[in-house]
Amino acid sequence: MLFSNLDIFIVSIYCIGIIFLAQYVSRSQSGAEKTAEDYFLAGRSLPWWAIGASLIAANISAEQIIGMSGQGFVVGMAIATYELTAAIALIVMAKYFLPLFLEKQIYTMPQFLEQRFDKRVSLVLSFFWLAVYVFINLTSVLWLGSLAINSLTGLDLFSGLVLLALLSLAYSLWGGLKAVAMTDIIQVVLLIFGGLSVSYIALNQISDGAGVLTGMTQVYQLLPEKFDMILSSDNPAYKDLPGVWVLIGGLWIAHFAYWGFNQYITQRALGAKSLPEAQKGVMFAAYLKLLMPFVVVLPGICAAVIYPTLEKSDQAYPMMMSLLPNGLLGLTFAALVAAIVSSLASMTNSVSTIFTMDIYRSFAKSRPSDQKLVTVGRNVAWIALVIAVLCAQPLLGSMESAFQYIQNFTGFFTPGILVIFLVALFWKKATTLSVLVAAIMSLILSLTIFLLFPEYPFIHRMGVVFLVSGFGCYLTSLVQGYADQEKAIDLSGINFKTEQSFNISAAVICTILIITYYLLW
Repeated sequence: MLFSNLDIFIVSIYCIGIIFLAQYVSRSQSGAEKTAEDYFLAGRSLPWWAIGASLIAANISAEQIIGMSGQGFVVGMAIATYELTAAIALIVMAKYFLPLFLEKQIYTMPQFLEQRFDKRVSLVLSFFWLAVYVFINLTSVLWLGSLAINSLTGLDLFSGLVLLALLSLAYSLWGGLKAVAMTDIIQVVLLIFGGLSVSYIALNQISDGAGVLTGMTQVYQLLPEKFDMILSSDNPAYKDLPGVWVLIGGLWIAHFAYWGFNQYITQRALGAKSLPEAQKGVMFAAYLKLLMPFVVVLPGICAAVIYPTLEKSDQAYPMMMSLLPNGLLGLTFAALVAAIVSSLASMTNSVSTIFTMDIYRSFAKSRPSDQKLVTVGRNVAWIALVIAVLCAQPLLGSMESAFQYIQNFTGFFTPGILVIFLVALFWKKATTLSVLVAAIMSLILSLTIFLLFPEYPFIHRMGVVFLVSGFGCYLTSLVQGYADQEKAIDLSGINFKTEQSFNISAAVICTILIITYYLLW
């Protein structure tokens, strides 16, 4: 695919503009040094629209755009369950989790666990998240991004990895979370516009210029099975999306662990001006989630009509971009790059926050200054990206679907994480030993089921592991005396009441989802 001079100009303007914008929004007063709160939590000053946009930008990256489009090519709209049901998880997170976290005035999720239990739990989770972010999240985003760039421009894969890493660092390294969150507004606009443009052009081509609605009708007539939201047991993709269990089973474990207790997600809300502002931002993100099937899944379904013989499903989105005219191609390519670098920036910022605030500060011989913490955080950010660049191809080069790789392997840990945080928040009798037992059981049991029963759906596996780990946590607490813990959270002092606008929005989102699943069951 050849880019015109106009396309190259648009992409160049985007890259330069996003760097300058990041530097502008994160500037400090003359002579003032950034504090740790400024760098890691944007000075707790983020407005709702920045929080909502940043949540989506952090979430939607190459694994969604490339990976989920690829799954749309193979499976169809059923893969959109991840996006649609996430809106419910966001509502629950905003109403029941955020009030507790903001009340504690924490920087990181491990810090909360240290306050509730002790440093052992905090350090275990810190090292776990660092490993997941660097070796699963960062590597997958970089790899899929470089694949897309290679497909569209012919640039070799390693050069693509390096360029994406450098662009991410260029706008996020100095400014921290504020630079990331405020520039994410631009990234999300580009992301949504680019995805909808690809869907529009594809549907218009399928209909031979008769319009989008005609194109959608033709796609449905040609591939009606691609619009089944709930897969039957004889579907080849049932292993990854096991029918009705995606609505009532283990997928919720993944959702609540990701949206409720994932550092690079919750960090945006922790940087809010206030609790109502954070809740408005999360609700904004929930609405944006409802658009994502049209942005990241529909292009893959259209590719199944236009390019039915693709060798690898992850080629679907790049091939659809080849249909775009000059100018729009450059803008959509900029949108793809925007999605990738915004997620990279979010993840590296969270890696630096966790390492600096939970590990470095814990082992430092004396209390480090804010300037020292910020310096350490910046160094950790670029080191993490260097490691991810070097590990991306060895880890992901032979994978058929990077999206399912991410879901599968993070599923080893998410049940235990969810158990730990739920009992930490809502069960006064949870002990330090009981949550450590839950974490160990989660990993061992997940690996055992994966090795002994490789065809067992990982969504079912997460459900089983969650229940068994939770029971292990209960038994351990029972053996230890089953008494209220000194550091347990007093829920009586937490206000879970939400504003009327929040409640109405929640009802609207639930209604939309009920209608969607009723029509496409």
